[in-house]
Amino acid sequence: MRTAGIEAINVYGGCAYVDVMELANWRSRDTARFENLLIRQKSVALPYEDPVSYAINAAKPIIDALSADEKDRIELVVTCSESGIDFGKSMSTYIHQYLGLNRNCRLFELKQACYSGTAGLQMAVNFILSGVSPGAKALVVATDLARFMVTEDDSSLTMDWAFFEPSGGAGAVALLVSDRPEVFALDIGANGCYSFEVMDTCRPIPDSEAGNADLSLLSYLDCCDQSFVEYRKRVPEADYATTFRYLCFHTPFGGMVKGAHRNMMRKHTKLRRDDIERDFESRVQPGLTYCQRVGNIMGGTVLLSLAGAIDSGTFETPQRIGCFSYGSGCSSETYSGVATEPGQRKVRAMGIGAGLDSRHRLTMDEYEALLSAQAVVRFGTRNVVSDTAQFPEIWKSIGEAVAASGRPRIFLKEIKDFHRSYDWVE
Repeated sequence: MRTAGIEAINVYGGCAYVDVMELANWRSRDTARFENLLIRQKSVALPYEDPVSYAINAAKPIIDALSADEKDRIELVVTCSESGIDFGKSMSTYIHQYLGLNRNCRLFELKQACYSGTAGLQMAVNFILSGVSPGAKALVVATDLARFMVTEDDSSLTMDWAFFEPSGGAGAVALLVSDRPEVFALDIGANGCYSFEVMDTCRPIPDSEAGNADLSLLSYLDCCDQSFVEYRKRVPEADYATTFRYLCFHTPFGGMVKGAHRNMMRKHTKLRRDDIERDFESRVQPGLTYCQRVGNIMGGTVLLSLAGAIDSGTFETPQRIGCFSYGSGCSSETYSGVATEPGQRKVRAMGIGAGLDSRHRLTMDEYEALLSAQAVVRFGTRNVVSDTAQFPEIWKSIGEAVAASGRPRIFLKEIKDFHRSYDWVE
């Protein structure tokens, strides 16, 4: 059987973040509730960052590690996002240009709420498995920024901003997909899909979100269970408690994942409460490593969980990882693959944790100012020049982080007649 999967993976979590408990105190919220979210930090987009810059910054270290011949074999670039900047033009076009990829390439964008990253991965894997272009590679980038919420008179159609604010993050996960799955070899044919129409969350206008948080939770739990049931139809010997050494979930926030895992253990095993808690710490917590520091990055979140599990897990022998992907509206999938110690070394070489460590910790005054300043990169902005002098301390910290890492970063320079241009900071 042909093999395919993730040859390389990298995460970009932006340049700035807020401490979630500090935010809770600033908003005078119930800190006990915030603690139950199991979130420590969340990345915050700067006025000169957008989904394109996030995507390029995530992908560039992967591309730079390739030889010229390997780079030229990238024949598919897919962006996965619900934060697109154009109704027609794909963000893949910008990513393709600024990474200097071969023009013999297929470019497009996918949207299905938080499922989009998995959709892109599976599409790329099937392109590789098709064998229509032996040796070809695909670049898949899931990139998203949290937006403000829509306020509706009907509370049943309104997301709770107090609930969403600490969890809504910003970031991108880039995947190089090929027939050399050194990081994560997918179990081909081991998929369980479960989907139906539900109005749990949506984006009725480009920069805001609406929905019903309780309905979304119930839909998530239903899909987590039923997609595994479908997975088991393809893999009859699969056992939720023993088949997967690690479990990665789409992670709106850690507390939701913990509840979903508890629900699955109660339905599919006979373990007691204490045993379930230990199982969570052993098999699920590693996948929260980066999710707890970046927040919910929508389409990329399950891939962020996968990167965290591979980076922080134990792989003295090859280990199977189970993944649950959920996108509101809704579409879901349970799938799996195998990771190894050489793959872990490759992930660790990306320095994902160090990149998150280098972010600027925002004061609450800076954070409040950024909430207003983000309007300059809203959907439909026609003309604007980025003002990097607006937050001098943040810009200074970016320069220091770039110098320390030796990796250039790209930022939005200007929008002129809707066309975006970007500049590298060396």
